[in-house]
Amino acid sequence: PDSLPPVSSTVPSTTDYPGELGFQLVFQQSGTAKSVTCTYSPDLNKLFCQLAKTCPVQVLVRHPPPPGAILRATAVYKKSEHVADVVRRCPHHERTPDNNEGPAPPGHLIRVEGNQLAQYMEDGHTHRQSVLVPYETPQLGSECTTVLYNFMCNSSCMGGMNRRPILTIITLESKEGQLLGRRCFEVRVCACPGRDRKTEEENFRKVQEKSSAKPAGAAKRTIKEVTQAAPRPEVSKKTKSSPSTEEEVFTLQVRGRERFEMLKKINESLELKDLVPATELDKYRQKLHSKSGGRKDRERDGVEPKKGKRLLVKEEKTDSE
Repeated sequence: PDSLPPVSSTVPSTTDYPGELGFQLVFQQSGTAKSVTCTYSPDLNKLFCQLAKTCPVQVLVRHPPPPGAILRATAVYKKSEHVADVVRRCPHHERTPDNNEGPAPPGHLIRVEGNQLAQYMEDGHTHRQSVLVPYETPQLGSECTTVLYNFMCNSSCMGGMNRRPILTIITLESKEGQLLGRRCFEVRVCACPGRDRKTEEENFRKVQEKSSAKPAGAAKRTIKEVTQAAPRPEVSKKTKSSPSTEEEVFTLQVRGRERFEMLKKINESLELKDLVPATELDKYRQKLHSKSGGRKDRERDGVEPKKGKRLLVKEEKTDSE
């Protein structure tokens, strides 16, 4: 493996490439229970796992690769602003004695469990780290070969991934370093994989529902008044000489119940006004003015002292008449 060409270009490709061999990855279905240590989301194409826990990844091909083929796992940052950085373990986990026994270099994020032939590489040009194992032919009665991976830092580790999402690239290569297939998936290393997967899937579905509910090409309606074609029956009974704007019905969007009730009363008053003939309106106006005028007189008279209650009562009666 030391004679292999560089692990990848400066910016590794994350595009799936099954190749002529039909290279695929298969993950075990573990659900979203709180007790799971590793679970894969098909909707998100994302693996959720705990630090240093076993993550089985099954490799499936339609046609067997040439002898000496290898499987390589490389971690890269997902976002474009971080993709040039090398994914490494944080200084704390790299220096602590826990989980640092064995042949794996302490700075490598991805390890292979239970395979003595695993080799850890660091590209001399890009300094990207990878772990590779020989491709093994599936056992009798099985279609897949399984590789056990470990991720040795949490996604939230300061000085390491530091909450930057990562992708894991699994490549099938010939012993000469020729690419035969590539698969990629996102990885989140966290304390509760089942909970985090459930939360992210729910958020993903909400976004999908919103995008599907919105009609294609429909503009967001921001105009508060929408003109409708149906004429109002009460207005249509009026004379034909009325302007066209009075025959149209408008919808007004109002914010707040109190304001709505106030405008509703005003609208009802105007509707009643339209039903009353003009001659009757004049009579109502005269009555309204006479009531208001009598009330003002009583208020003014009440300020001045009067002699005799009977005289005051007589004057109020004459005013009301």
